[in-house]
Amino acid sequence: MTFPKATIRRLRTGVPGLDEVLGGGLPECSFNVVAGAPGCGKTTLAHQLMFALATPESPALYFTVLGEPPLKMLRYQQQFDYFDAAKVSDCVHFVNLSEETASGDLEAVLGRIVSEVKERSPALVFVDSFRSVVLAADGGRSFMTLQDFVQQLGMLMTSWQATTFLIGEYFTDNDPSPVFTVADGLVWLHQSVVRNSIVRKMEIMKMRGQPTLAGLHTFRIGTAGVRVFPPAQLAAPDVAPPAAGAAERLSMGVPGLDEMMGGGLPRGYSLLVAGPTGAGKSLLATAFLVEGARAGETGVIAAFEQRPDRSRGAEMAQLIASGRVGVVDARAPGLSVDEIATLLIDEMRRLKASRVVIDSLSGFELALAPTFREDFRESLSRMVSALANTGATVLMTSELEDRYDDLRFSPYGTAFLTDAIIVQRYIEVDSRLQRVLAVAKVRDSAHSNELRRFTIDAEGIRIGSMLDGYEGLLGGRPTRRGTPPPDTVGGSHG
Repeated sequence: MTFPKATIRRLRTGVPGLDEVLGGGLPECSFNVVAGAPGCGKTTLAHQLMFALATPESPALYFTVLGEPPLKMLRYQQQFDYFDAAKVSDCVHFVNLSEETASGDLEAVLGRIVSEVKERSPALVFVDSFRSVVLAADGGRSFMTLQDFVQQLGMLMTSWQATTFLIGEYFTDNDPSPVFTVADGLVWLHQSVVRNSIVRKMEIMKMRGQPTLAGLHTFRIGTAGVRVFPPAQLAAPDVAPPAAGAAERLSMGVPGLDEMMGGGLPRGYSLLVAGPTGAGKSLLATAFLVEGARAGETGVIAAFEQRPDRSRGAEMAQLIASGRVGVVDARAPGLSVDEIATLLIDEMRRLKASRVVIDSLSGFELALAPTFREDFRESLSRMVSALANTGATVLMTSELEDRYDDLRFSPYGTAFLTDAIIVQRYIEVDSRLQRVLAVAKVRDSAHSNELRRFTIDAEGIRIGSMLDGYEGLLGGRPTRRGTPPPDTVGGSHG
């Protein structure tokens, strides 16, 4: 005997990032639990789902269990952008179950829910907080067990073709509650305080009938409500305009640098500019975006150290003000790498940007919540891959100590992820500091191996003559050719 394959429609939740984490949306007519400790965002998430999904054809019924009147709850929910006053009492209805719950009689609670559902025929049902029903039943006089109550409620909601959400204060997923067994979906919200940062994460512990993204996913509560940040590698690959050709190269905006790179930076490449403080990394990044604007391209910058509209010159400020360069706000506390990657890609999509700057990776790490710094290298690798998948050309800067005894391009060991590397250094010549620049890597390109002096003036970076008469610049202390380096310094000479 064969059975026809059932088709389950997936509802778009209206919560940014949540559909991706759920594996395509929320199964219609499913019986779900939203669990977590107090203050982690359960009620906010539930209301956001309700206002996004409720329509006159698919009304929502929201049962409040505590003595808190719905009017007080609505007063706070009105502060969020998702709140729609026109839906209240039209397709969103609130019912207070505090009287039935206070008696501890689960039969009375179930009876009231059944009565309201029969009267209004909702497509969406919310019970907040279901944990209060459980606690009241434990001390009540109900002849119905909690397991019977949950099973009957689940069967009734499914037969009425209602998508149901039980919201509850659960502190651990080790709770043997029958609610978790009966539920089709279990969404667990976590909240922790790390130093001065509050970090919120979401876990889809269960969702029958569809593959979900495993692991903990960062989310943030803002004026728009809840926003979930799925892994960076899920970025859409069609953000940037298609490349005109595989051999197309972009100008860096610094005279002489394109020639050193073998004709410019190939479109779609990722470039790392590494060097000590004050070497000119941010100026080079700015020139890259400005040159793109001159060629008719839009760009995006995530600046972690200085506000780009104030610290990068009048031309850059004008590009930002006119919308030709977008800025990702990286000043919010408790950031994660996935959050920054999502914001970057959203801004790229909005502007159809083809040039991206991250300035700098060092500031990026410091902006993260402490808990996210532990796996920064792995997360950064994921983000670089995601940005590469968009087809955009990416420039990242990295702060390095100016050492003479080793050769490094990134403190995170991620230089191998990039397609091109430019290194900037200081040298001492005749009791003066001079800046030098070298192109260390451009994949599949015959780039220059010269060490070139460069200066910075009001016009930006000016590349000068090749450095001559020195050896060991990158790996050892610079000395005049033929003069042995000091015995106290090791390292390679190149």
